[in-house]
Amino acid sequence: MENTPVQSKETVRSCPFDFAEQLEFDPQLKQLLTQEPVSRIRMPYGEGEAWLVTRYEDVRTVTTDRRFSRSAVLGRDFPRMTPEPIVQAESINLMDPPASSRLRGLVAKSFTPRRVEQMREGTQRVVDRLLDEMEDAGSPADFVARVSAPLPLITICEALGIPEADRRWLRAHAMTMMNVGAAGKADAVRAKAELRAYFGELTAERRRSPGEDLISTLATARDGAELLDDDELTVMAMVLLITGQDTTTYQLGNIAYTLLTRPELLGALRAEPQRLPRALEELLRHIPFRKGVGIPRIALEDVELGGVAIKAGDVVHVSYLTANRDAAKFERPDELDPDRPSIPHMTFGWGAHHCLGAPLATMELEVAFATLLARFPALRLDVPPEDVSWNTTSIWRYPLALPVTW
Repeated sequence: MENTPVQSKETVRSCPFDFAEQLEFDPQLKQLLTQEPVSRIRMPYGEGEAWLVTRYEDVRTVTTDRRFSRSAVLGRDFPRMTPEPIVQAESINLMDPPASSRLRGLVAKSFTPRRVEQMREGTQRVVDRLLDEMEDAGSPADFVARVSAPLPLITICEALGIPEADRRWLRAHAMTMMNVGAAGKADAVRAKAELRAYFGELTAERRRSPGEDLISTLATARDGAELLDDDELTVMAMVLLITGQDTTTYQLGNIAYTLLTRPELLGALRAEPQRLPRALEELLRHIPFRKGVGIPRIALEDVELGGVAIKAGDVVHVSYLTANRDAAKFERPDELDPDRPSIPHMTFGWGAHHCLGAPLATMELEVAFATLLARFPALRLDVPPEDVSWNTTSIWRYPLALPVTW
């Protein structure tokens, strides 16, 4: 917060958030960050207008201050990017502390460092198998089809104990929910309902006869006398499936593209693989992995933020993308510096809604790229960078195919 004069905004900017030029940063977001860090916006779907908060410290305030509520968006047709809201009432994504703290405490038992480290061995086996298959099929190959699409899906499905026969159907439904086209609303509504029904049955079965999988762990996790109730367990399993494979899939493709178009960086990491973990954190900060914004919050009372008066009841969106490029926090923010001093980025969110699965995603990326760099020392793009095709239809930014050779 600042001691600048409080002002009311008259200008409302139209923000379709449809910029999708490879992995270039959205110039509209950059302009808002530098010229109007708390701005009034209108979005493609939902009623009315919203505030957009873009600076690192302001984003941190909105995501940690109890005067801003996620749960208050329930029942509101809030400004958003997709025709159908992706969130559901029982989801942890729509809870505020202390309700979310209880749920996060139960779920966090499934993502302890020890548990994630136990999963590393299984992830390594999957990576080795996928790279064996890619090598056996011969060069050139599509990295997306061979590695970045199957790896996170297999990893999270094995962790959740989801039968192999169901996985392709589940992934297709998850992707349908992320599309931004207005024509897809009916499909998105149906996909969400069918996913919920599937996980309702699966979680009930695991509650009756738990195994060693993540859903069974969630079904039986206790905090004192507390258990997840049936609806919470169903929605949590859905959230884990979607977030556990979607974002990691796209970041595998994005990071591979970035490394393959920066041969000097790729060579340095091959020569000194111990630099990889820090470099991956910088890649996660630097890459604009999605378009626009996610789930907003509602101001519960009048708040002054960045010299702007936000009224009780106003919808407030934050941009983790711009927070990651804030020059007040990151020196030379638009440069990719693999040795950048460790400053927490916001790619996995912040505060009460920081991604619980972040340790799993980070472990998958480390295993995948450490193995890839070691096994394919001559890996390179098989097409000019400008010929790589990119997704333009959903909220995510990622290559649809990444032809590689070695």
